[in-house]
Amino acid sequence: MGAALAAPGRGARRGGGPLAAWPRRSRARRRAGARRGAGVPVPGILLAALGGLPLGVVLGPEAPLLALGSAVALLLVRPIARAADPTAQALLTVAGASAALAAIFGSPLVAAIFVLEAVGLAGPKLARVILPCLLASGVGALVFTGMGSWTGLSISSLSLPEVDGPQRPDLGDVLWTVPLAVVIAVGVRQVHHVGRWVARVAERRPAGTALAAALVVGLCTVAYSLLTGRSPEEVALSGQGLLEPLVADAHAWSLAALAALLVFKSIAYGVSLGALRGGLIFPALLLGAAAGVLVSGLPGYGVVPAVAAGMAAATASILPFPVSSAVLVILLLGPNAAAMAPVVLIAVVVAFVFEQVIVKQRRGE
Repeated sequence: MGAALAAPGRGARRGGGPLAAWPRRSRARRRAGARRGAGVPVPGILLAALGGLPLGVVLGPEAPLLALGSAVALLLVRPIARAADPTAQALLTVAGASAALAAIFGSPLVAAIFVLEAVGLAGPKLARVILPCLLASGVGALVFTGMGSWTGLSISSLSLPEVDGPQRPDLGDVLWTVPLAVVIAVGVRQVHHVGRWVARVAERRPAGTALAAALVVGLCTVAYSLLTGRSPEEVALSGQGLLEPLVADAHAWSLAALAALLVFKSIAYGVSLGALRGGLIFPALLLGAAAGVLVSGLPGYGVVPAVAAGMAAATASILPFPVSSAVLVILLLGPNAAAMAPVVLIAVVVAFVFEQVIVKQRRGE
């Protein structure tokens, strides 16, 4: 995600998946890359996404659509924009990505906050960047929400059913959220390990690694279906379509089915991150929700608080943007948003801090 909003790393031009392009550079180096006009290989990203996402790759559509939004913005304004001004090109790229984010997540607010944290600017620079992005996000959202008698275009976006939740979190909801966020942060780190290992292999053998990753995803879906008797689609694809029925009918899932979903989805997610093209957020949300449903039977822990904490912790662990993670999950909760906001914020902070501690220990800082 950060690579799409800023300048993509070298991994975006070579073999490997989303983790290969995840920015590890300092803010100064990312700005220098933007000034040099580093580009995004949009045709390759879209072809790889179209060849994998509909066939069961365990990744989301947000990263390819971000690249598409950035490229379309540049193409539309190229005849009138100053080609020699890299700042203007970078601004237009971010505005296009913001419009794509607004469509993907169903909220211009989420898009604006993503941009705010990804760009990492402040003061007058922040205003110059965020105002065009707010405008682009609002106009982009109108295409799908409609206006007046025009109903807009139909799009499948993230959503949760209106589940009856508590008016306020109980003490148990708050206390259980802390260890749940820690466990999810550790689990996401293991998925990262798998993805980075696969990405290193993909740099040397991109085609063979992609085929092997697709085979692993297929084996995970078959094993899950045979062990649980449920649909293999629950392990394949991004998980966007499963999120709503999982939360709406949480009690229909057995503990064994939830555990199998977490194990096989995590494996498929990890290898897809390293070798295939797609986004990181949608599968993480599903894994967090599944973990929340799994532990919702603990004493004093409700389904809605557990799901909210699980999604928040998983999103904060996979993204370097804690505010965006909190806003995204709170907006997904709908009528339960106000009551569950404390649980979401606690989960985000605990998971994000624990994730950063793990990263620093790994780097020996």
